[in-house]
Amino acid sequence: MTPAEGLAALLAWLDLASVAVFALTGALVASRAQLDIVGFIFIACLTATGGGTLRDVLLDRGVFWIADPMILAVATGAAVVVFLTAHLLESRYRVLLWLDAFALAIAVPAGVAAAFAMGMSWPVVVVMGMVTGCMGGLMRDVVCNEVPLVLKQGELYVTCAFAGSAAAVLADYAGDGQAPLIICAAVTFVLRAGSLALGWRLPVYRSRPPRPDSPKR
Repeated sequence: MTPAEGLAALLAWLDLASVAVFALTGALVASRAQLDIVGFIFIACLTATGGGTLRDVLLDRGVFWIADPMILAVATGAAVVVFLTAHLLESRYRVLLWLDAFALAIAVPAGVAAAFAMGMSWPVVVVMGMVTGCMGGLMRDVVCNEVPLVLKQGELYVTCAFAGSAAAVLADYAGDGQAPLIICAAVTFVLRAGSLALGWRLPVYRSRPPRPDSPKR
């Protein structure tokens, strides 16, 4: 197997894994919105394929789930599982946050791998990692009228995708193979887990009252 074939095979597995985990998060959000089974499947498929679809359209490559419709079956299966079992979870939101962190750490390397496979320049690689990791969850939260996780005040989310993608680019300069993607996944997950478990935050903008006019002389 050539390096290009190996990268293509790895990308297919990354896409499938991110679809499965992101579909679970979509179905959990659907459970919080108390949707029916069709709503579960729709939100799961939207979340699972949204980021990868936008990535493939921007890169002008075949959309991954159209090339392999079984991906939709995986997302549908995840939705049905959550529909039948979500009531057993003590805190669906906490499970959602951690599943989403795992999905992010899989999807960002998938976007990076797709851009690497097409020989894109490093800015495009970074953007594709961010798009693949963040856009599906953003679509999920907007459609379900939830505050998007990517915009939660001060939380590390898009920052994690950016840092993971950038780490992959730097690692690729040092050597090829799968190491850059492993580093990408590790950086992305560690930063997101630190934000969830340890409260890592970025400083946020604080508005200040306008200054009183200076006294006239």
